[in-house]
Amino acid sequence: MNEEIVELTEDLSSSSLYSEDLAPVPKEKRTWTKWSLAALWVGMAVCIPTYLLASYMMKEGMGWLESIIIIGIANIIITIPMVLNGHAGVKYGIPFPVIGRSSFGTKGIHLASITRGIVACGWFGIQTWIGGMAIYEIIHAFSSEPASMDLNWLMFVCFGIFWIMNMYFIWKGTDSIKWLEEYSAPILILMGFMLIGWGAYNAGGFGVVLDQSHQLQKPVYSVVENGDSFEVNIHPITNQSGEIKATSIQHRVIIDKDTALLSSPISKESMISVEKQSIENQTHSFQLISDRNGHVYTSSWVNVDFDTSPKEQPNKLWQYIKWLTVMLGFWATMSLSIADITRYAPTQKSQRQGQFIGLPGTMMLYSFVAIFVTCAAVINFEDVLIASDAPWDPTALLGKFENPWVVVIAQIFMIIATLSTNIAANVIAPSNAFSNMMPKKISFRTGGIITGIIGIIICPWWLMSSIAGILILVSGFLGPVLGIMLCDYFIIRKKNLKLAELYKENGEYSYSNGFNRNAMISLILGIGAALIWHLVPSLAFLSDLAWFSGFFIAFIAYYFLMKKSKHYITKTTL
Repeated sequence: MNEEIVELTEDLSSSSLYSEDLAPVPKEKRTWTKWSLAALWVGMAVCIPTYLLASYMMKEGMGWLESIIIIGIANIIITIPMVLNGHAGVKYGIPFPVIGRSSFGTKGIHLASITRGIVACGWFGIQTWIGGMAIYEIIHAFSSEPASMDLNWLMFVCFGIFWIMNMYFIWKGTDSIKWLEEYSAPILILMGFMLIGWGAYNAGGFGVVLDQSHQLQKPVYSVVENGDSFEVNIHPITNQSGEIKATSIQHRVIIDKDTALLSSPISKESMISVEKQSIENQTHSFQLISDRNGHVYTSSWVNVDFDTSPKEQPNKLWQYIKWLTVMLGFWATMSLSIADITRYAPTQKSQRQGQFIGLPGTMMLYSFVAIFVTCAAVINFEDVLIASDAPWDPTALLGKFENPWVVVIAQIFMIIATLSTNIAANVIAPSNAFSNMMPKKISFRTGGIITGIIGIIICPWWLMSSIAGILILVSGFLGPVLGIMLCDYFIIRKKNLKLAELYKENGEYSYSNGFNRNAMISLILGIGAALIWHLVPSLAFLSDLAWFSGFFIAFIAYYFLMKKSKHYITKTTL
């Protein structure tokens, strides 16, 4: 038996808080099945950050199986708040900003929803630039000259083309977004299996590829102090036969602008001795060289840090916890605004099944694809001489192919993946957030256009790395918002909202001048808990848990503050 669906029975079209885009979705328009939602998650999860996550875990010394297990557990866990916060979307057919009015107030919710929207706008700009660069690479695929990475007019044209593609789906509305996700999902899954097939076929077997993972877990070099000298051991990559790809190693010493070159054959056990006093007035670097027919085919440089002071080895359990929290924080923003999507689901069962089918499985599959393809590259590409040469991201991988048709097909897949991720994860939430500010004047379409314009204004071509860091920090503020909303809906109101009151300027959820003081206090406490670890050096290791500490502090504070207020629900009310 389906759980209750509550529909609006009162005409609120004259209210300034009401619009067609923010109004409850009627039953007859709930067309997103469990497979639609699963396809949506496939479209969102297949992206460059997903590809990179597992690679970063291996760089820190974790095995491929450990990485996949942690990713699987983390995404099963994060699906739980997704489903919980999606409950109100299904039951009442309303988006995140409207649900948030019950806990934050009709005006207070703007603080949370606009913060969520700005984070999405930033990612929209970054993803749109990435999509534009895929188009740029296609144009250059058949050129004899390599594509320039310096900013040029063609890059901006390609960025504009991809921006227009995004705006098309925004203008056509949610039905077109559903169509995009459903049709892109099988293509993206196929792409994953094709990459696995490519790696296994060219490397000589599935097991052969995975056996290479240990080479990527080792550091590029190690330094051991030995009396008056340092012993430098470079860890070269070997092929599937166990032979070192590099043929020699060159020790380059720069003394008063003069360069001395010391070449020697390379072996697994070769050590290079450097006198301690020489590092004070000389520059040392090492170059691995691969010869082919008497000529240098490729080479790799290694810059060595001679600091051998004891470094604390990370506790394995703490490393697991750290990466578990990173994975959970990966979808922090979507867990907040998931009702923007689940409002189109006909039943709670369909949203539960769709999310559990789509999210954990896709994240595990594409993380495995990333690990497998990177391991395969160790064997399949002759220019991978050390671990840092491995193509840890899709862009680096594509750059190693010489066949232009392979590049074109791969970049088309990249465009589909980036477009499906951008539309679902970075457009719907800010469009609704901006619409919620002025429902009568800003529609979903207009909110989407505002999103696109902000995505241009942030100039992602200049600020790619810094924007990402800023947005990750800001998104950490959203953990307390989710804690407050879940506490309000499940504990305080026991899943019962007065639907009509959510759209009234002076209704129950207007609180004091549109702000719920209890939510504001809880939000400040939660954000403070999330930030304190960054401000206290001795507790810096807890910064990885900031999203969760903020979530639980805000949840608990909101519960006790609301329990003492007149808004606390002691019996079922509708």
